[in-house]
Amino acid sequence: MKAGAQVDSRRIYSGRVIDLDMDRVRFPDGSTGELEIVRHPGASAVLPFVGNPSSAGPEVMLIRQYRYAADRYLYEIPAGRLNAGESPEACARRELLEETGCSADKLSFLTSMFTTPGFTDERIHLFTASGLTQGMTQHEADEFIEVVSMPLSQALKMVELGEIPDAKTALTLLLAARLSSG
Repeated sequence: MKAGAQVDSRRIYSGRVIDLDMDRVRFPDGSTGELEIVRHPGASAVLPFVGNPSSAGPEVMLIRQYRYAADRYLYEIPAGRLNAGESPEACARRELLEETGCSADKLSFLTSMFTTPGFTDERIHLFTASGLTQGMTQHEADEFIEVVSMPLSQALKMVELGEIPDAKTALTLLLAARLSSG
């Protein structure tokens, strides 16, 4: 058996968003132990670019959303959980439409990231979107969202100042800025 392999697993909790398993694993040194692992189907997140760049540079669309776990509103990029059998790109398009009311002509894949690999297998697929067409939002009952557009430079400054503490949003903004600067 290879190091880091699962020896066995038992489901402790099944919920609407996550499941919790107790896994017995073999560590790289050959010892075994138990780890609580949050199972998540994965998600997609998308940074929408708005129109043509202005003198302040490219403009992006963020959402300002109430997050109970953070006990405050956070600036984020549209994101959501993958449905069974749904591709990451289809999820990104769906979440963009649901949360901002926009559809995109072009979606570009940036990368995939683990959110917190110390206790969850959740992986988020990050995209940018361009060629937006405005439609109607389709917020879920527990989503309290305001759509906010701003120059990418302003969003990057907010990351630097700790005003955007959401990891998926910060990483996507930083990658998009690097790509847009050549």
